[in-house]
Amino acid sequence: MSTRMLRALLLTFCLAFLPVFAVQAETLDINTASADQLSSVMVGIGPAKAKAIVDYRKSNGPFGSVDELSAVKGIGAATVDKNRDFIGVSPAPAKE
Repeated sequence: MSTRMLRALLLTFCLAFLPVFAVQAETLDINTASADQLSSVMVGIGPAKAKAIVDYRKSNGPFGSVDELSAVKGIGAATVDKNRDFIGVSPAPAKE
């Protein structure tokens, strides 16, 4: 196989899979996401647990970190770890 052909294949591969990697780079903000968004993105989180996340957030304020999800009843550290690449938290607003 020629160098020119290899370059063309490499370029084709990169262009074909670049959108996949770009989508994976975005994370769902657990401080602003709806229950529907949470259940559709998170692994092991169905509608009931997603609602529990939203209810917890409404009662206790925004999450300071992804790890704080384990404070929600029914969500353990293993579930948090499975979802680490898909979720994040927005930074807290600066106090004046």
